[in-house]
Amino acid sequence: MKIRLALGAATVLLLGILGLPHAEAGQITNREARQQSRIAGGIESGELTAREATRLERQQTKIEADRKKALADGNLSPQERAKLTREQNRASRRIYRQKHDVQKQPGAK
Repeated sequence: MKIRLALGAATVLLLGILGLPHAEAGQITNREARQQSRIAGGIESGELTAREATRLERQQTKIEADRKKALADGNLSPQERAKLTREQNRASRRIYRQKHDVQKQPGAK
């Protein structure tokens, strides 16, 4: 998980170096990094099971791929930004729900 957070930070720096609109790209990548941090915290605290974390990580990977695709031409259209925001909102709600549900202990009935 620490590697993933470091990659997120490196992505933020890289986007700044490439000269992409800092406000747009920075906000999106910062939010991705915050959500990764929430997932990592959930794993460490035991609020997330391995299965839940895997699903949430998969969702984050898809959002990251969609962001890269949207920024491939160097611009982020209002439609692309809205799509990424919707995906991030949905992911945020899923992270919250998974972190706050009741976890079954191994061997418990």
